[in-house]
Amino acid sequence: MSKKDLALHQAIDQITTSFGKGAIMWLGRSEGHREVPVVSTGSFSLDLALGIGGLPKGRVVEVYGPEASGKTTLALHVIAEAQKLSGGGYCAFVDAEHALDPTLAESIGVDTSNLLLSQPDSAEQALSLVDTLIRSG
Repeated sequence: MSKKDLALHQAIDQITTSFGKGAIMWLGRSEGHREVPVVSTGSFSLDLALGIGGLPKGRVVEVYGPEASGKTTLALHVIAEAQKLSGGGYCAFVDAEHALDPTLAESIGVDTSNLLLSQPDSAEQALSLVDTLIRSG
């Protein structure tokens, strides 16, 4: 085994020790079912363009774009679709811009009585609360 290979294996072992099994893996060598359940975006064209029929369920997805490009509207459509699924689980909206309009959310189809909302003061606070929610199951 070369020095480079040995160093990589040691790094992988260190990551696994620090973060747990599955924190890093060889993609093509992983076992198990690869099909990921999805939540529709509410847009057939976008679902098709994403290649898997929507956004992966149970994953953190960042929606990024310039101001007024439809990020919030897209997120609200995805939340509405997720809430429609049987056993859809819980949805949380992290409103970093403090600009969520509940009336818009309801008109899109979001059940606001079953939506967790956070308006964090900092990116650190947002990431911390998202981490806490994810770890809750």
